Amino acid sequence: MNELILDGCSPTPLASYLKALGVLRLLSAKHPETRAAWRCDQFILHSSLDRSGLENFFLEEYQPTPIMAPWNGGSGFFKKDNKTAFRSIVNSTSPRFAAYRECLLVAEQSLAGINRETSPKGNNKTALLTRVRGSLPDNALGWFDAAVLLAGDSAQYPPLLGTGGNDGRLDFTNNFMQRLGEVISFNGDELDKISCDWLNMALFDVAAPGLVKKAIGQFSPGQAGGPNASTGFEADAIINPWDFVLMIEGALPFAAAAVRRNANDPYGVLSYPFTVRAVSAGSGSLGEGDTSAARGELWMPLWDQPATYTEIHALFSEGRVALGKQPARDALDFVRAIHRLGGYRGIVSFQRYGLLMRSGKAYLATPLSRVEVAATPEARWLDDLDQHDWLTRFRHFAQGDIVANRFLTLRHQLEDILFDLSGHDPGTGETQALLILLGEIQSALAISKKAWEKPVPPIPRLSERWVQAADDGTPAFRIARALAGLHGTQSAPLPLRSQLFPVHPRWDNQWMTPKYIGKHAAKDPACRVRIHTGQKGNLPDTLCGLLTRRLWLAGQFEMHDKPLHSPAGAMIGDIAAFLRDASMDARIAALLPGLCLCHIPRDVDHHVGEGMAPAAFSLLKLCLTPEAVLRRQCCLGDKDSLPVPPGLLAQLAGGNTANRAVRLAWRRLRSSGLAPLFTPDALPQLGAIDPRRAAAALLIPLRFGATGVLARSVLKTPETEAESAST
Repeated sequence: MNELILDGCSPTPLASYLKALGVLRLLSAKHPETRAAWRCDQFILHSSLDRSGLENFFLEEYQPTPIMAPWNGGSGFFKKDNKTAFRSIVNSTSPRFAAYRECLLVAEQSLAGINRETSPKGNNKTALLTRVRGSLPDNALGWFDAAVLLAGDSAQYPPLLGTGGNDGRLDFTNNFMQRLGEVISFNGDELDKISCDWLNMALFDVAAPGLVKKAIGQFSPGQAGGPNASTGFEADAIINPWDFVLMIEGALPFAAAAVRRNANDPYGVLSYPFTVRAVSAGSGSLGEGDTSAARGELWMPLWDQPATYTEIHALFSEGRVALGKQPARDALDFVRAIHRLGGYRGIVSFQRYGLLMRSGKAYLATPLSRVEVAATPEARWLDDLDQHDWLTRFRHFAQGDIVANRFLTLRHQLEDILFDLSGHDPGTGETQALLILLGEIQSALAISKKAWEKPVPPIPRLSERWVQAADDGTPAFRIARALAGLHGTQSAPLPLRSQLFPVHPRWDNQWMTPKYIGKHAAKDPACRVRIHTGQKGNLPDTLCGLLTRRLWLAGQFEMHDKPLHSPAGAMIGDIAAFLRDASMDARIAALLPGLCLCHIPRDVDHHVGEGMAPAAFSLLKLCLTPEAVLRRQCCLGDKDSLPVPPGLLAQLAGGNTANRAVRLAWRRLRSSGLAPLFTPDALPQLGAIDPRRAAAALLIPLRFGATGVLARSVLKTPETEAESAST
């Protein structure tokens, strides 16, 4: 087998990709052992023919596929059409055009009795299409099925070939016949040398003179001509006739099919190989208007191992990618689906094209990006967003002219991040950015009545791996994670998520809308009180508001302990840093809403950290520590209780005048059987610590070991009592 490097066939533009498929398809008809692959953006042909044999095949042996569109104006079948090439083929004597002649005559017979002044429209066109397909020989059906899909009483048109074989006024079939006349003799005469030069240019990228000023349609934007296409103001379209011929021949593997979405759909919808709705994600250069006017996206597979045309044709025949149980509907579904499979059918990458409206109302196949396929299946942690069909519902809601601009922006940002994350394990920064964005989306949905009416449910609960992937080991992250893990009891769940957003504390997919509350107030305890507090002002103000409301809700829900438990906690040094200044506030506030959407994993690292918390704060913190934790620390007796001192938070909010908050904490600890190290006349002061910030820090859960260190620093223990007695 000879290895032929076809430098003239590359993945971009689309015309060049299709040309490569055309070469493989046509050559394999006579030499089925032929194989091909993509390598370094070149098409590598493995063939029994050498270079001269390949040239001779196309110049002397190639028999054109019968390509026609008797249903379109401009195709050569109607009164005002250019019929030069059409008649030349019908009247040709070359055996190479025998099948073409036969099919053109069959198509002519199908038009018998039809007014040829103009092409038929509507139901008349559908009736003609049905008649034509029923009469055409098998060798013409490949083109028909690539250009038209008949489903029930209507016709649909795959986007690759425009609207049934034409793009606006450009009929591909008539132009195909014309370009054939420029490279092959209709009557078997000797070929001009220019045809050989053009073929070498098409296959091997060898320079050739005398290209023709003809249109190539949507397949090669760089050759389409128009404004700014050259050094002047405007340029004509210039093409190599062989490029056009082989390009159209390469479109035949893209046969459409009708698929049923559900059992009640009798005819189905258009399904086309590796074709989905266009989205702007992953391209960077597309706007909302580009995708809304696009015909769709084509994802052209690139494989690196030699394959026969039979194998490639089977790939295209089955090339309808599914995301889970649902077909991929757009580019975001597609990229997630292919990375989920890992090494999909030997494909190493996809060249992505958008069929975008450009240059007036013309469509051009614009290369968007190259997407590499992951060698191994990726983790499916992004699938969490598919719960309750949330991702689809949100994306559908956040588009169009009637939705607020903030949702358009949020959807665009989300799609871009999800597109970029597909195919690789996310870094810490990427995961945090996605969580922050999801927190912003949840906040926007929480105040949108239109979203509630649509309805778009709250963002579903995300798995622990999101938290693990986002963990950067910083104090800000540990504090945000500890806060996000705050919960109530099994009988009275009180996740912090429900305080930040109006989400049902038990059911993550239910907004606490006025309509829901009014309907379920009699039976649902969560509907009888207002749980939602939201984020207000700066971080200390938000945390103080959450803490005050949380303690009040504990009484309303008859909880037997403070609802300040969390599976994760902060270290002592984290709290000390938080008390000193506000440098972490912005980061904590940004991370907290997104982390509240996640299942918070239990701490596996029990390190308590370095440093010590101020003694005055430690006394305050012990009064806000759940009793169950203090009992495990052997600080509180089994029959003792430690309620929050009335007025403690109010005193801190008012500035802790005369150290009253610390004094209240000291008295409460003494009354509950705990023994502070300090006497009433020598209580520690908060000093430079802002009392409002100290109140906010009381909401932050500590690790179990850190609570023990904090307790031992301000409470008497048997060891300290014995040491005191000995002195």
